[in-house]
Amino acid sequence: MSYTFPVETSARHVHLTAEDFATLFGADAQLTVKKELSIKGQFASNEKVTVVGPKKSQANVSILGPFRSKSQVELSATDARSLGLNAPVRLSGDLAGSAPCKLVGPAGEVELNEGVIVAKRHLHISAAEAEKANVANGEVIMVKITSADRSLIFDDVEVRIGEGCDATMHVDTDESNAAGCTTATVGELIKK
Repeated sequence: MSYTFPVETSARHVHLTAEDFATLFGADAQLTVKKELSIKGQFASNEKVTVVGPKKSQANVSILGPFRSKSQVELSATDARSLGLNAPVRLSGDLAGSAPCKLVGPAGEVELNEGVIVAKRHLHISAAEAEKANVANGEVIMVKITSADRSLIFDDVEVRIGEGCDATMHVDTDESNAAGCTTATVGELIKK
């Protein structure tokens, strides 16, 4: 029996600390919800920043909430190269030794000494669903994507067990385009 789940494209975005948000938007500014995300409690905000690299800048990058303990920028490999950043492929939160950048908001700027990554493709899944799918947290699986013209199998997909999310695979825009993903794309789990 196959185990399938939706595949979502995660476009470039920023996670901020409350302190960095205040620097960028002003002490009285609030992070406001534009759209709830598939992971319970997380949202895309109305506020946006500019990410500045050595080569150029990327304006209007979305901020995802709620606030985090460390500020982080997630780009596709194409975005990172375009900005002149050598961003490593990492899971969210694994920032040690990652690329630096500057963030610019309407009220100020923040220099990040590290924090820019290319997000590693991953499967969010609840503990109950992980049991049904016979996968463990941190396990590396493969996922088959069937599309009209660009079907492929992604290797190196890390399982992230956590509550508040139905089984959903996250890929970046480069990966989504390579597989011809749409909002209706479904992935099929392949055990290694």
